[in-house]
Amino acid sequence: MVEKSVKQKITRLTSSIRNHNHLYYVMDEPEISDYEYDKLFNELRQLEIKYPEFQANLSPTQNVGAEPSSAFKSIEHALPMLSLGNVFKRKELEDFDRRAHERLELPLNQSISYACELKFDGTAVSVVYEEGILTRAATRGDGKKGEDVTHNVRTIKSLPFELQGRNHPSYLEVRGEVFMPLSGFNNFNKEALSNNERVFVNPRNAAAGSLRQLDPTYTKKRPLDIFFYGVGIVNDMELPAKHSDIMSLLSKWGLKICDENVLADGVDGCMNFYDQMIKKRHTFDYDIDGLVYKVDQISHQNKLGFVSRAPRWATAHKFPAREEYTIIEAIEFQVGRTGAITPVAKVKPVFVGGVTISNITLHNMDELHRKDVRVGDTVTIRRAGDVIPELVKVILSKRPSDTNIVGMPKTCPVCNSRIIRVVGEAVSRCTGGYECRAQRIEYLKHFVSRKAMDIDGFGVKLIEQLVDSERLLTPDHIYTLNENELCSLDRVATKTAKNIIQAVIDSKVTSLSKFIYSLGIREVGQTTADVLEDFYKDLNTLMLASEEELQKVPEVGPIVARNIVAFFKNENNKNIIKNLISCGVSWSHKPTKERKEQILLGKVVVITGSFSSSSREQLKTHIKELGGKITGSVSKKTDFLLAGSDPGLKVQKALELNIEIIDEGKFFELYKAYN
Repeated sequence: MVEKSVKQKITRLTSSIRNHNHLYYVMDEPEISDYEYDKLFNELRQLEIKYPEFQANLSPTQNVGAEPSSAFKSIEHALPMLSLGNVFKRKELEDFDRRAHERLELPLNQSISYACELKFDGTAVSVVYEEGILTRAATRGDGKKGEDVTHNVRTIKSLPFELQGRNHPSYLEVRGEVFMPLSGFNNFNKEALSNNERVFVNPRNAAAGSLRQLDPTYTKKRPLDIFFYGVGIVNDMELPAKHSDIMSLLSKWGLKICDENVLADGVDGCMNFYDQMIKKRHTFDYDIDGLVYKVDQISHQNKLGFVSRAPRWATAHKFPAREEYTIIEAIEFQVGRTGAITPVAKVKPVFVGGVTISNITLHNMDELHRKDVRVGDTVTIRRAGDVIPELVKVILSKRPSDTNIVGMPKTCPVCNSRIIRVVGEAVSRCTGGYECRAQRIEYLKHFVSRKAMDIDGFGVKLIEQLVDSERLLTPDHIYTLNENELCSLDRVATKTAKNIIQAVIDSKVTSLSKFIYSLGIREVGQTTADVLEDFYKDLNTLMLASEEELQKVPEVGPIVARNIVAFFKNENNKNIIKNLISCGVSWSHKPTKERKEQILLGKVVVITGSFSSSSREQLKTHIKELGGKITGSVSKKTDFLLAGSDPGLKVQKALELNIEIIDEGKFFELYKAYN
């Protein structure tokens, strides 16, 4: 039961992080702060270290960023653009330094020289110069492929079209960070406000959004800048032996390098630079969220190498989240899709990390009472890098004498239905169901969302108008709307109505997993919906399944099973499903593959290197069909390592643990009868 719980937690964290990666890197619409993201990421990484057998094949800990947007031409990076590991405390930096010493076989009393640089809060890019001329630029994307933003990058005034001086390499790829200076950001927003136009939330989003404009004339109007911090592929030239000297060379060629950098001697030198920069950061005309320490000697970098998503020779030292004081003016209660009642603190507006904060979610009553938040309190809030503000603590010394403990209301603030809290749950819920306007609107928003039925143009304002006119009560009503009805609504033109109706029609052909997800069953996210489709392959069979049967499905525990059964027992839900199918909503069934003999049943396999006869994904699929389990790292639980060419350090780990190593030829010799 413990292993099953751990596996479910890893699956949930993996799915959540992938979603946040997409929102951050592709959509430029992050929903959580860097601080919260790092917490999720580190929790997943620690679980995978402890339980490597449950690591997903494409775990976020093994990859960078997210798939590039289809709106741009894709460019494959000749050398992957990796992410960086993080440290937050001196002890973590000392551990990083110790591991570097061990791998370099250096005595601990021999200090490593580190190139210390600022960590800019912008958008990473790769820029290519051929024969000294700028020819191509791409975003980081997923680390392997990025978006072609050449035309937009060319609009950055500080970026040279042609390198200065002489003796350039025939091919030079440089990596840098595009950012929007704070002065430019503030001026742009002031002008946008005066013209009643959209303003940017923060400089990072401003830079990302500007760089990813489809029309470069819009990018040209944005005050973008760039700092370079490294090189990728370089042809026909031997670069200096130290990173710091390479940066000096780039500067001589006219590429902009930040002046705030030093060479530091060991951990003490890095920490001295950290102490200086954290005091000085507010004087910069750009946002930074930490520092980067790089082993300066290139030969040492080469020896240290990489892990799957980050170099072993560099790490980011993150700054603490920015904090400010404000006052709680009111505590209100919001109603979510499943009836969950969430306390929200209305605070005196305060500017934190590039944006004005006026609302802070308190998550649930346990959290509110744990922090003992009351109306009138002075509180500390922070935004760790980007988006959702967090209430850190109450300043009790400033608490007024007449404050009262906040309690959960007995009835819903929207529909006046009774509020209950199920034993064992942290959340209280409105019992009004879809009779509650708030729940109905949130449910319909979920149903039409991109990950569900994906009805483009069906926004919240449209939903609210249709709900208030009682024309849209349940999801099946969406498929009975017509253009004339939509045109009668506020701000819906004929062309818009036509496009929405077409999007409704297009959404009728979907997949079973997306349909299951769209139903809004509590605790059933995308991953669980996918698993349910794979397991049952038929909606009717799923609807008739008992709790006991459902718990045999991977990723489904007793709570999820109970929620699924309760949902499909509800007559209103069954009628909605019946009506949706009657309106033409359909899906194709996944083809059932011929089951192969489970010769690898129970075997834990790790794959490393590249292969000539099959891709890694094909090998993984084959091993799974034979009953094997793929993990990303070698441990005592590994049965054998399948090693191709250029296998990396996993072979060394397997040798240390006396794990069997099988090459490509031997693997197919052993299992060719089952291929």
